[in-house]
Amino acid sequence: MKRFISTTTPGMAVGLALICLLGVYAPFALAQKPAKAAVASAHYLATEAGHEVLANGGNAFDAAIAVSAALAVVEPSSSGLGGGAFWLLHRAEDNHQVMIDGREIAPMAADRDMYLDENGEVNRDLAVNGPLAAGIPGHAAGMVHLAKNYGRLPLSESLKPAIRLATEGFPVDEKYHSLMGYRAETIRRWPAATDALLVDGENPPIGHLIKLPDIANTLRLIAAQGFDGFYKGELADKLVKGVRDAGGIWNHADLAGYTIKERQPIRTSYQGYQLVTAPPPSSGGVAIAEILNIVEPYNISTMDDAKRIHVLAEAMRRAYRDRSIYLGDPDFFEVPVRLLTSRDYAAGLRASMRLDKASDSNNLAGFEDSPKGTDTSHFSLIDTDGNMVAATLTVNLPYGSAFMAPGTGFLLNNEMDDFSAKAGAPNAYGLLGYSANAIEPGKRMLSSMTPTFVLGEQRVAVLGTPGGSRIITMVLLGLLDFIDGNGPVSWVSLPRIHHQYQPDEISAEPDALSADQIATLQALGHTVNVRERTWGNMHGVMWNKQTGEVEGGSDPRWPSGRAIVR
Repeated sequence: MKRFISTTTPGMAVGLALICLLGVYAPFALAQKPAKAAVASAHYLATEAGHEVLANGGNAFDAAIAVSAALAVVEPSSSGLGGGAFWLLHRAEDNHQVMIDGREIAPMAADRDMYLDENGEVNRDLAVNGPLAAGIPGHAAGMVHLAKNYGRLPLSESLKPAIRLATEGFPVDEKYHSLMGYRAETIRRWPAATDALLVDGENPPIGHLIKLPDIANTLRLIAAQGFDGFYKGELADKLVKGVRDAGGIWNHADLAGYTIKERQPIRTSYQGYQLVTAPPPSSGGVAIAEILNIVEPYNISTMDDAKRIHVLAEAMRRAYRDRSIYLGDPDFFEVPVRLLTSRDYAAGLRASMRLDKASDSNNLAGFEDSPKGTDTSHFSLIDTDGNMVAATLTVNLPYGSAFMAPGTGFLLNNEMDDFSAKAGAPNAYGLLGYSANAIEPGKRMLSSMTPTFVLGEQRVAVLGTPGGSRIITMVLLGLLDFIDGNGPVSWVSLPRIHHQYQPDEISAEPDALSADQIATLQALGHTVNVRERTWGNMHGVMWNKQTGEVEGGSDPRWPSGRAIVR
């Protein structure tokens, strides 16, 4: 029987043992602080950047800046200065927990119908390609905010590794090359992006050294001037001119008016563990709380695999239905967080579930106009003081909008596609949305990014992943695996299944389900869609508070990732 959630295969056990060797063993006694620091990210050079800053006297928040900036350089397919991020923080000295919301914002000239053609249908090219698809970035403002309010080092120190990587260059890896294969044709529409990221107009081969002097200069401006180095002055001039010359709608006031939000995390409990996770405009924390509240009375860890998948899929279905209707930017829409995360509400949803039959998504209560019918990055880290950061960063689709303003060195996001361009019309990930997530000037678009802490009496987990609409369910499966007693190598390696309400199907990675499991789920009425490709790129760290031991795990699906305990 293939492993789902709780069983560790022999190969994974060996991997876990090897990772454990990186930690420090201590006598069985309460360790007040981690014995070592751990950084797990999507690129080994970014992981090393985090450790470099820690070795130079920085704390976890300084390291988070270093990793965020390094990923912006070496992983342009998935994050960057032209995108946004959520940084979930735990400050050990006072147990302060907060989410730094660096989500992109719709420009002030945006309007609800900006992507509709003359027939009232969504023009997908405008929504995902080019500068009209880009929201105002928050990545740079988030790094400045972290340095000013939480770090120990000057911003210039934390940005040094990224500046060096951009100046000296980094080798093209498998992920860069593979995802560029999907986007090179679009990249070629814009000369600045073509010159920076392609070689003679073609996808560069693995191992080719990419140098990005323009992004190095951008980082130097941020290091010297902070917020103003990005959102005002010469860089802002380049961004506005480049965007408007190519048909976009940004102006200087959009950039200068960008603000970071500090938001209180979603907090919930499950089987004695406390979860601290992302609040709106992320949909992830609300959805995970809702799913866990629905499934907790079933004690799914004792169920056979097929029945456990059935129960999880039914809970996922209901949470994603609520995501499509009720979730949006809380500064623009009154999100009923308390209701959606309450156990009483979950009990009502549970009452509509059957253990012997799959539900029909079209029959769930909802709006009358409901239709019938990888590309982000994450890192997790913990320092020797017990400070923790779970951060998910994004430009949305691979290589974002594929547009680069001349002289800036970084691609702009295409996060405007995460709004509901038309009520009930799916976005690039097939997610539905309605008025709560409609386009409005100055509004943050709904996200699935779900950086998460899981806090137990003996063990603590820090985890998250990219993966578009599947982020929420991947984090769910990872945290359930942690609660089942497994470590980071296991969480990040798990076979993955997913249900998102519409399309009404369980999707599964290749080899995630056995033929017998598929047959059982189909007999219950589920449509099972086994995908040809895997998804996600999870990175997590764990601290054993009794021994002080720290472990890290990096998703084996992309070999460029690295977890290092040092």
